[in-house]
Amino acid sequence: MGANSSSISELPENEYLQKLSGSEPISENDPFWNQLLSFSFTTPTNSADLKLLEEATISVCKSLVEKNPRTGNLGSLIKVFLSRTKELKISAECQNHLFIWQAHNALFIICCLLKVFISRMSEEELQLHFTYEEKAGPSSYGTECEDLIEELLCCLIQLIVEIPLLYPCQHTDSNWWKWLCSWYRGRYSGGVTSALGYAVRDITYSISLEAVTTLIVFLSCQLFHKEILRESIIHKYLMHGRCLPYTSRLVKTLLYNFIRQERSPPPGTHVFQQQTDGGGLLYGIASGVATGLWTVFTLGGVGSKASAQLEQCSPLASQSLLLLLVLANLTDAPDTPNPYRQAIMSFKNTQDNTAFSSSNPHAFQINFNSLYTALCEQQKSDQATLLLYMLLHQNSNVRTYVLARTDIENLVLPILEILYHVEERNSHHVYMALIILLILTEDDGFNRSIHEVILKNITWYAERVLTEISLGSLLILVVIRTIQYNMTRTRDKYLHTNCLAALANMSAQFRSLHQYAAQRIISYTCRHLRRYVYVLDKLYFPHSHCSTLQHCFSTLSDNGEELLSLTCSHILRSYASSLFSLLSKKHNKVLEQATQSLRGSLGSNDSPLPDYHFWEMSDCLHVSETKLRHAQDLNVIEEVIRMMLEIINSCLTNSLHHNPNLVYALLYKRDLFEQFRTHPSFQDIMQNIDLVISFFSSRLEQAGAELSVERVLEIIKQGAVALPKDRLRKFPELKFKYVEEEQPEEFFIPYVWSLVYNSAVALYWNPRDIQLFTMDSG
Repeated sequence: MGANSSSISELPENEYLQKLSGSEPISENDPFWNQLLSFSFTTPTNSADLKLLEEATISVCKSLVEKNPRTGNLGSLIKVFLSRTKELKISAECQNHLFIWQAHNALFIICCLLKVFISRMSEEELQLHFTYEEKAGPSSYGTECEDLIEELLCCLIQLIVEIPLLYPCQHTDSNWWKWLCSWYRGRYSGGVTSALGYAVRDITYSISLEAVTTLIVFLSCQLFHKEILRESIIHKYLMHGRCLPYTSRLVKTLLYNFIRQERSPPPGTHVFQQQTDGGGLLYGIASGVATGLWTVFTLGGVGSKASAQLEQCSPLASQSLLLLLVLANLTDAPDTPNPYRQAIMSFKNTQDNTAFSSSNPHAFQINFNSLYTALCEQQKSDQATLLLYMLLHQNSNVRTYVLARTDIENLVLPILEILYHVEERNSHHVYMALIILLILTEDDGFNRSIHEVILKNITWYAERVLTEISLGSLLILVVIRTIQYNMTRTRDKYLHTNCLAALANMSAQFRSLHQYAAQRIISYTCRHLRRYVYVLDKLYFPHSHCSTLQHCFSTLSDNGEELLSLTCSHILRSYASSLFSLLSKKHNKVLEQATQSLRGSLGSNDSPLPDYHFWEMSDCLHVSETKLRHAQDLNVIEEVIRMMLEIINSCLTNSLHHNPNLVYALLYKRDLFEQFRTHPSFQDIMQNIDLVISFFSSRLEQAGAELSVERVLEIIKQGAVALPKDRLRKFPELKFKYVEEEQPEEFFIPYVWSLVYNSAVALYWNPRDIQLFTMDSG
């Protein structure tokens, strides 16, 4: 560091860093700090360089850890930074016009050092290093030095919320801005507000980003613990004392950083113009720094995923969102709830004139229209989807506003695209997108309105050309596709349960279903009816039958489901009246016996039973285990069939006359449905479906043979009006509500920190040091 340019490989031998980490105490008033902080450093431009920077910093840190108890140089560096920031905010008479630049450089060094310190020592040890006082000057050990961590944290928050970052014209009444304009007029010609506005934006962008990054680093101790931290020194400082009054302002600023998506200053931006008289050494250095300082802010962290391009557009927005997610998911203190989560739960629209509740001192107002627009535009990233989930789930004001929007398709379409490309997304991102849909479908108004929104040419849907389709029908297609992917690939029980819950919530308000959506509802149900028969055959029929069905089933594709129709129909017609009745009595007993037998074969320990898998039985498995797996398969398939039948029944009962395409698809597959009318698990729900099939089949028979599709639909529409509604049995309305599981932090905290690890700008952690999650999680 220092006045000369440095490269990463030279850092361990840099004379200024050697002095900082050496045995000599350095007073905070020593001219050394001006030399150390006046560096032109080519910042890292890729993950490999970030790793090199980490390794170079470690060597300096090791020496500093060893020498700091005697020198107190870490504390001196932090005090120098604090003094620079005080000048930054209040010094109307300050003669050092490079204090922003030096403050940034000081914070950059502090952040690099802290990251290594936190990864290598406990919070208690870290706190101790902040209490060591430099011995070169008057000592105040034992007084204010113990609060140096709190003072630094508070200063970082103040930098984020108080610096006029993006639009200096909004701060024209501040003393800071008036002084800066006066200083600028004395040296340069031209428009002050515009020219200086861009200059201030560019130079404050870097220090704001560095302040956000340093707060993330302060909280990163969680990465190095397998267990969720419930009592943390840093958490305590942020939730109490001097930091607490800034809670709402910090959350609001981070949200606005996300909303504005302000791009980083381009390479070559000059913060200070070179004076004609040469300007002195520091001005020359500043000019050199400005050309190379910004490259680091366009980087993604190690392991960055598909969202890296988004973060390159606005590193401050990305980093601010990550910090917001980390703060919102801190665990509650023993004596107080998380104030940052409270702020997120309670903020209101700027157009809302109702009084704030006195029970929540952290409430604030923000522009909901701008927030909604940003959320719609940024859903390709995990972070934005997680933020949307948090706001919909926890903030009733945001949820009410979103559900009242007349352009809801702008939000729903990006969510559907996430689910459609499930193969390319990590499981957590898919799960959050699905839960967002489930929360939205809890509202009947949403379920009605999505069928009124007509979309044109959905280019990303590849299975079929959709030139015109309602948003509701598209949602049905994507959710059914997600269920099918899950049942055949990931086999996540919670995923398919929540998919079915979303469809069930919508079912009573199905309107004018697209013919392809209606076909998929019926064909997917039929697919599982046939699978159900297949698994029954594996459990209760000879191996020869099993082999025949397995051979047939192995040839199936999504469009070839009819290949098993004849075989299944033969079995059902032959045995249905007695077989289903018999199997319903024996099935639970078989499952219990197989479970007990398998536990015995595994030994007396409490080894968990293997999770269910679909038709992937190894020949070497014990017979009892095979029976258990088939029994588990049968339970899962039966659950899916039951829910799909309830969804069909709910639509027929509540909106039969609105959905002729669904009735048409049902009649087309009526043979298979008729075979399940006596099944004890489905008998009740099949009554209405059987009634509809019989009623419309009779009307079609009366109309004669060789009917066109148009004529069949016409007969269905006429029959829907004629069918007496009281003949359909009423069932309880299908309504499912999303509820977080107990201790949600066990899921969300590792998830959030995996996003930080993979997406944070210009931050690298050695993967071998990470304890909170595995590298393939998410």
